[in-house]
Amino acid sequence: MVKVIASSLRKGNVVDIDGRLYAILSAENIHPGKGTPVTQVDMRRISDGVKVSERWRTTEQVEKAHVDEYEYDYLYEDGEGFHFMEPQTYEQIVVSGDVIADNKVYLQEGMRCWVKTFEGTAIAIEFPQKIIVEITDTEPVVKGQTASSSYKPAMTDSGLRVMVPPHIGPGTRIVINTEDNSYVERAKE
Repeated sequence: MVKVIASSLRKGNVVDIDGRLYAILSAENIHPGKGTPVTQVDMRRISDGVKVSERWRTTEQVEKAHVDEYEYDYLYEDGEGFHFMEPQTYEQIVVSGDVIADNKVYLQEGMRCWVKTFEGTAIAIEFPQKIIVEITDTEPVVKGQTASSSYKPAMTDSGLRVMVPPHIGPGTRIVINTEDNSYVERAKE
């Protein structure tokens, strides 16, 4: 086990709390105007899948569990789960649906992800920070909106809702940040 400060925790990390392993689903550092900055973490207990929320001071020490972490390419999904392949050995691993959870919208065929395993079982997955998606549907621009600050809701080909600038329309490929589903830029391809 390695002790790290709470503010360094990220989505996909695995922590050990009182001898139980938890996969981090989201981590946010909150800096109030007054008072102590804290790290708000939502996590899933690996043993039974129960979701838990925890709050630590940003400088508090947390035990980060030692897990094996390997790069895998996403292949496909079937009734068994999500299939990934190790690019050098072609060894395949199946990741269960509860490990992927709501992050299924990020998966694209051939995508390289970091799969974290503990004693041979996949317990968490880390996606690339930026991915390219295609916009399938957007709301029309309201006349009189200024382009600088107004964003409109849009739906991607994977079923993810994102906020995009008014000039983005259906069929446009964009780059999004997987940490918070925010629009980054138009895809350069």
